[in-house]
Formats: sequence, structure tokens, C-alpha cells
Amino acid sequence: MELISFLLSGLLGLITPAGVVIDTAAEDAIRSQLGNTERLQVRVDNAPTHQLLQGKINKVRIAARGLQLKQLDLRIDTLELETDEINFLPKSIQTGKLKLTKPFQTGIRLVFTQADINKLLQSSDILTFLPKLEVNSQDFLNVDDDAVYKFANPQFNILGNNRSQFQIELRSEKGEKPLLIKIETKININKGRQITINETVVTVNEEQVAPQFVEGIVKNLNQRLDLRNLEGDGLLIRILKLNIRPSKLEIAAFVQIKPSSTLVENSSSPSALSTKPLTQVQVLSQPISEGVR
Repeated sequence: MELISFLLSGLLGLITPAGVVIDTAAEDAIRSQLGNTERLQVRVDNAPTHQLLQGKINKVRIAARGLQLKQLDLRIDTLELETDEINFLPKSIQTGKLKLTKPFQTGIRLVFTQADINKLLQSSDILTFLPKLEVNSQDFLNVDDDAVYKFANPQFNILGNNRSQFQIELRSEKGEKPLLIKIETKININKGRQITINETVVTVNEEQVAPQFVEGIVKNLNQRLDLRNLEGDGLLIRILKLNIRPSKLEIAAFVQIKPSSTLVENSSSPSALSTKPLTQVQVLSQPISEGVR
């Protein structure tokens, strides 16, 4: 959600008060929301220019490498994005609450490295959250029933063939030696709308957990990972491609945000973006992804 919010606010804040936008202004607007980026290219296709005054942008394309988000301690190795036509109420820009007149639609491709994912897992946001998760040891561990255990030190490993391994320590408040939990699983996509976890094996200190217990947890997770759960908030996501290969995770998806979505109101903040009056639109026909490969 953080990533989608970031992209939406960056795209929809490209229009200046004068109603004119070009590639340089678009890059400046998006860079203002980044902690750092190795390479960023933005192309705005909007001819004829007067369409902006009518609340229309034909297409926006973004290609980037090594993006660091300000809102979240997350680095994105590769990003490629291309929108459909963007339609909005022109006057809504001046209010700071952008109003779409038609659904916002975009295709997006993201690549994350194993190192970037692990850096996120070790970030202050995640480490602050983990101690709040408590586990009743009687559920699945043959340990002291009176002890309270908390999660710590998460790590993620990409194994290839859409398989991955996640490990985390379970520490007792009594100061006993931590338990090492390893979860190896295969991730698939069902009809583009549901992320499913399959062939899951869980071990605690190298001893396998009973399959019937694991099956119950997996079933619950798969229900939560159904992307149709987001549609009530006006957000439709369909995953077109998932490729988990050694050291990298690649996702390609279609995203649609309806005008009624709360994400639009939460994301639009033109005042936070650095734009300036401009007088022309540059239209390029070649795929911008060529510039960052």
C-alpha cells in the first residue's frame, strides 16, 4: 500500500498551477518523495497540450533503478510503470484533494533483491512491530508452557523456482536459548487475484512441525492473501507475473484505483511536490525501459 500511495501521489501531483507539465517537472515531483534513486526517467505523453486544462493526461511512463522510499525503509531495485489515460477534475488540483473522473489504471513491474528485502525486515518499523507479536507455546512447541515467546531477527532467503525460505527467532522472556523457526514454501498465483502458499515445511530447531498444524496456518494465510479483499476500498490488483529466482523477486501487476477509493484522497498532496511553471510537453515514443536495463 505504501508503494501504491507513493506512485499515485507522484503521478497525480505532476500538474502545475499553470496547467502545464513536462518530463523534467515530473521527475522533480517524484524525486521529492524519494530518499535516493540511482536512475529515474519519466515520460509524459500529452498531446495536444490543452488536454491538461480539460483534466486529461494520455499516458505517463516511469522507469527507475535503485529507488529508496522516504515513507518506508525499502529499496526497489527496478521499477517500470505505464499508465492508461488519466482523467480528473481540473479544479480539484487546487484544493489539494484530487478527484478522478474515471478509474486510474496502470501496469507495473517491480524487482526486489534479497538484500533489499532483508534490509526492510531489519528496519526499525519491522523490529518495533515484532515484539508486539506474542505466541502461546502450547500451540505447537514442546517447551515450557508458562513461558511467553516473542519474535525477533527475521531473515528472508530466495531459493529459486518460486520457492523461498523465511526464518525468525522465538525468544523467551525467561532468557532461554532462542528457538530458530524456518519456513520453506512455494508461492503461486491463482488466476492473478490470489497469492497462494503451497508445499510448506516448518521446522523448529531443525525438527519438523506437525503438518496438520502447518496446514491450518497456511489456509488462514491464503485467505488473507486474496487480493479481492482490497476491492471494497476501490482498489483492484491483478498479478500478471511472479518470478522468484536466486537473489531476486520480480512482480508484474495491473492496478486499478476507482475514483471512490480512499487511497486517492490519502495520496494526493500537490503541495508536498516540487513543481514549477513550464511551457511545453515532450512526447517520446520509444520504451523508456530501454534506458534503465
